[in-house]
Amino acid sequence: MSGHGFLLLDASGVPRGRRTDWLADRLRDAIDRGALPPGTPLPATRTLAAELGLARNTVTEVYRRLAEEALVTARVGAGTVVAAAPPRPPTPARTTAPARGPSTVPSTEPSTEPSTEPVDLATGVPDLGAFPRAAWLRAERAVLDGASRADLGYPPVTGAPALRTALSAWLARSRGVHAAPDDVIVTAGVTGALSLLAPVLLDEGHTTIGVEDPGAQGNRRILDYWLPAVTHVAVDDDGLDVADLRRQATDAVVVTPAHHYPTGVVLSPERRRALVAWAQEGERRLVVEDDYDAEYRYDRRPVRALQPLAPDHVAYVASLSKTLAPALRLGWLIPPRRLHDRLVERRWATDLGSPAVPQLVLAELLRSGALERHLRTMRGRHRTRRDAAVSAIHEHLPGLRVTGIAAGLHVVVLLPEHLDDEQVAARARDAGVLVQPLSVHRGRPGPPGLVLSYAAHPPARFAAAVAVLATVVGPARGRSGTAPAPRRPAPGRAPRAGSAAR
Repeated sequence: MSGHGFLLLDASGVPRGRRTDWLADRLRDAIDRGALPPGTPLPATRTLAAELGLARNTVTEVYRRLAEEALVTARVGAGTVVAAAPPRPPTPARTTAPARGPSTVPSTEPSTEPSTEPVDLATGVPDLGAFPRAAWLRAERAVLDGASRADLGYPPVTGAPALRTALSAWLARSRGVHAAPDDVIVTAGVTGALSLLAPVLLDEGHTTIGVEDPGAQGNRRILDYWLPAVTHVAVDDDGLDVADLRRQATDAVVVTPAHHYPTGVVLSPERRRALVAWAQEGERRLVVEDDYDAEYRYDRRPVRALQPLAPDHVAYVASLSKTLAPALRLGWLIPPRRLHDRLVERRWATDLGSPAVPQLVLAELLRSGALERHLRTMRGRHRTRRDAAVSAIHEHLPGLRVTGIAAGLHVVVLLPEHLDDEQVAARARDAGVLVQPLSVHRGRPGPPGLVLSYAAHPPARFAAAVAVLATVVGPARGRSGTAPAPRRPAPGRAPRAGSAAR
């Protein structure tokens, strides 16, 4: 493809320091919406750089990023071409659900056999098609080429020293966390961190723990498994209601202060101070800080972690599930030092720690700066998809309030009060679209809504799915007074993948 008039791009008004991100975003968007179909050759780096008035190194870096995201491939003799197509978008061909049996949203592509896969807006994952395969492979080769016998032996229970050192520096720089390498315990995601921490809290005498209401169903179920009781603490537009926490008979609470799941609110400065004050009033009091989605912010400044404000009373947990991929099962726990040795002892008795090679690869990604480059790329990519998702919701579900759009990988659509969001989700499933009812994340009845994850879907696919969702919600909006109040899921029901467990 010639560079002449390529995608009608104009870089003249783009600040010099933003040109790489700008061009990468434009090419991703063109691939997402089909303007650059699979197999399309991209202009040579020299040609495109000359046309746009950019440095050739800028275009080369953009092509490298897109290759790491598996959006383009370099072929000998053919240059750089667009890689395999993203998932085909569904089309809202049906306005009513069939009488029986699950159906699917048909594809706009001609096909003799309709797809049997529903469109999954429930599972909160990043765009896994953009996993930096090339960067991961480079780091893995470097690790294996230089691995010592000790590296390939039993790793320390707390995690590979190289990773704990890299995490200590990265978290200090990016989140303000105060932790020496020896303070870090590598876990199997946030789920592993909570499952390690909860029994130790029980041994310390904690019989109940507070959770946000609404709050991540996955976290609640894990804690409910390990501890005798879970108590629900209200969340409003300022985050966790510390006054409500004080009314609960608990000395421990789990919070998502940087980006509350699922509503997306940020714990306000006043509430942060009040929560820290509550924690410091008792020797055993503990705030478990789940640093959920802190890396993805679009319209607001970064929010510093709580941990440095009270390191003796805050256990900091986070994972790679939204940063890279949940399949890696890598996370970390930075507990108060009074709990550290007991956590290490329990980890030793449980499984001797996490696999070493993925830890060493992550350490190399952090050391080389590749992880931070990937995050910069993904912020732009997910912001584009966020914008498209909000536009699609406003178009197909006009009049409904959308919240939680300033950060993260999902939004919440609030439904009219008379609707049962679990019934809406069930009807949507029958129409081929999976969504999460907001009520499954509640401990007490509250306003209905839907949690919609957009990051994994090209804009056209998400918009078509929302159009189908509108055929489900639309007729129901006209009825009132017949739906039961939202209810908490039965204790025996298994958690869904989309329940924010990490």
